[in-house]
Amino acid sequence: MRNVEISTITEAFLATLADDTTPRFRLLITQLARHLHAFARETELTHAEWRRALEFLMEAGRITTDERNEFVLISDVLGLSSLVDMTHSAPGGTPSSVLGPFHLLGAPALPYGGDLKADLAGDTIVVSGVVSNVLGEPVPNVTLEIWQTAPNGLYSNQDPAMDSMALRCQARTRSDGAYLFSTVRPAPYSVPTDGPVGDLLRGMGRHAWRPAHFHFIAEAKGYRTLVTEVFPRDDPYIDTDAVFGVREDLLIEFVRQDSLEALPAGLAIAEKIKAPFYSVQFDIVLAV
Repeated sequence: MRNVEISTITEAFLATLADDTTPRFRLLITQLARHLHAFARETELTHAEWRRALEFLMEAGRITTDERNEFVLISDVLGLSSLVDMTHSAPGGTPSSVLGPFHLLGAPALPYGGDLKADLAGDTIVVSGVVSNVLGEPVPNVTLEIWQTAPNGLYSNQDPAMDSMALRCQARTRSDGAYLFSTVRPAPYSVPTDGPVGDLLRGMGRHAWRPAHFHFIAEAKGYRTLVTEVFPRDDPYIDTDAVFGVREDLLIEFVRQDSLEALPAGLAIAEKIKAPFYSVQFDIVLAV
């Protein structure tokens, strides 16, 4: 390698790959090296810029915790997370969307018709839907993991005043594929800007806001796991989502209901709900 030059260093690096390197890893590392080296050559990347990029990654590592993943957030605001989602969304199924940096494992079980709102102030939202397959057949016993922000725009793991598992649950569909729960209206929120992602957004002159949404993970034996989120159609940030997660098929309506006669059967807190409330219908299609 004593004669490595600007024009030959990429091939010199690729020549170090062993013959037994797995084909997929060889493809990934080859294309990564080609694009990274081309970027450095085309931009004539300076030492100061290179060092700042490394510092940016080190800052992301320092701020990342079990409750907040800055690397996921970097991927989100660069559009990479959504690009991977769209590339691998199953034809005919509900589109996937970003997991986000605030997902937590271990959400508690919620029975059909259960309540997430508890004593939180804000509009009561009744969410229902049916999980089916691409043939239109209902899928029973689907595990649905659901989480959202509170009306103050914070997730439970951002707000010390909230229980760590507030507004999070694992539900199951009935034999007819149906699910049902009550909750509070989620709020638009700003992604965290107190770390390197904030510096990145400010450098680009971008805002950090996301439209309100519900997160869903749907898992069932024999079907592809779906990670997605749904958004109110009239949210002011629908067309400028900071993480590019909005899809036309994931827009929902918050329908105002002025009569309690519109309450579906099976709600655990039906006697506590007062009009007006809002209903949301979100049907999910799983693909194999």
